[in-house]
Amino acid sequence: MHRARAARAVVAVAAAAATALPAAACTGSAPSATSAGRERSGEPPVGIPAELPESTTHTTVHGAPRDRAAHAAAATDGLVVRATTDRTVLDAPGGRPIATLPARQLGGPTWVPVVSRSGAWLQVLLPSRPNQATGWISTAEGGLRTARTPYLVRVDVPRRRLSLLRSGRTVGRWRVAVGAPATPTPIGRTFLLALLRPSQRTPSPLLMPLGAHSATLDTYGGGPGTVALHGWPDRTVFGRAVTHGCVRVPKDALRALSKVPLGTLVIITG
Repeated sequence: MHRARAARAVVAVAAAAATALPAAACTGSAPSATSAGRERSGEPPVGIPAELPESTTHTTVHGAPRDRAAHAAAATDGLVVRATTDRTVLDAPGGRPIATLPARQLGGPTWVPVVSRSGAWLQVLLPSRPNQATGWISTAEGGLRTARTPYLVRVDVPRRRLSLLRSGRTVGRWRVAVGAPATPTPIGRTFLLALLRPSQRTPSPLLMPLGAHSATLDTYGGGPGTVALHGWPDRTVFGRAVTHGCVRVPKDALRALSKVPLGTLVIITG
């Protein structure tokens, strides 16, 4: 049973580009290319147990530890990581395998933010349900690319405001639309999972799905209720709580956010 009634309709952007989009709380989609390929072959990657679920926006990872700073406005040092091959995720350093993190999803590389370290182990935010799910990956295995993003995105839900920071300095602040009372924007730390350019540019030429999901919609438009940042043509929505959980932003905010690297931390406070 879904926790909420099925949404009335998928917005036009999803209908026009369903095969390229995540199943967002504002849009719908087909499974990721990585998942689809795995289903066709029927074989897991070498060295990864077949029973482990993939950690994607379409899945739930049971037993994943929660982000300890999930309800705080805690920034990180900007470290983000990407495995060049599918990587086993554990519930603790040297602990129990709980998932695999695919090297790619939603048509691009899977970059995730590092929120803690312990020796050769990195704790990262995961793109799966439940919200604020984390897991541990080893640096000793190799095959990891690391980078540092100078950006941080903050969304203040009560004030309906999004701020973009670069190297600790605010470089943009905008009034935005957030989730309605029945479908609130989820609170906590998440991250920029993908940057998508739908074939139909209305209502938004860009969609930026996050590693977070609606807390009240199990599905929307046939997908898992992924929350996203995206544009909106009607400026009267900004400053209001009217969405299904996504954050609608003005054109200049969308332009600025399009330059933010994947894996960048997004802190949503309420």
